[in-house]
Amino acid sequence: MMVVGCAGFAVPATRYFKEYSFVEVQETHLAVPGQGTLRRWRREAPRGFAFALLGPREITQEGFRAGKVVETALDKLAEVAVELAARSAIFLAPPDFPHTRANRSALRDFLNDVRKRFDRIVFDAGPAWKPDDADDLAEETQTLAARDPLQQGLSGRTTAYYRLPGPAGHKSRYEDPAIERLADIAREGRGQTATYVFANVDMFADAKRFKRAFGA
Repeated sequence: MMVVGCAGFAVPATRYFKEYSFVEVQETHLAVPGQGTLRRWRREAPRGFAFALLGPREITQEGFRAGKVVETALDKLAEVAVELAARSAIFLAPPDFPHTRANRSALRDFLNDVRKRFDRIVFDAGPAWKPDDADDLAEETQTLAARDPLQQGLSGRTTAYYRLPGPAGHKSRYEDPAIERLADIAREGRGQTATYVFANVDMFADAKRFKRAFGA
């Protein structure tokens, strides 16, 4: 099974809901969306639509280390999850989060703790980590490690979460050859339960092109 979506509403939500069945809510990274916004999304979303929540930046700023700041941020995220019936949370490490013993231990403890709050936890350990090291930690904590399939290939796990940040960063778009190659990669992983999330500036259009190339 494959799910395709975007990192945020790149177009008005009503239009987005007609094309996709999944979204990463980006607003939760900076602040808690207003109750009116949350209720409108929930009301307008079609049956079976899945919301995932991007973890608050305070958590990454604390290096995933336990404390009052992290606990408060998780409490606020849990409140949003109730409003949207969201079962997934995604946590992105900062680019300067090296794979050290101390960081791995802090991230492992954090993931084990936050699993009590959400059914599915995804973390992106950042470019300083090798993909297989992140997958090993995900296996240990019963979570998912995000990876860029065009740069890092498929995960060897039966359930995978793929993020597409843009070929040259957020402001870049995927050209047709990259989309075709991504579709070929996805076909190789047909046995997986996989989520593909586009996070670049042209994510709405690029994700549509990927779906079409894959035949979804």
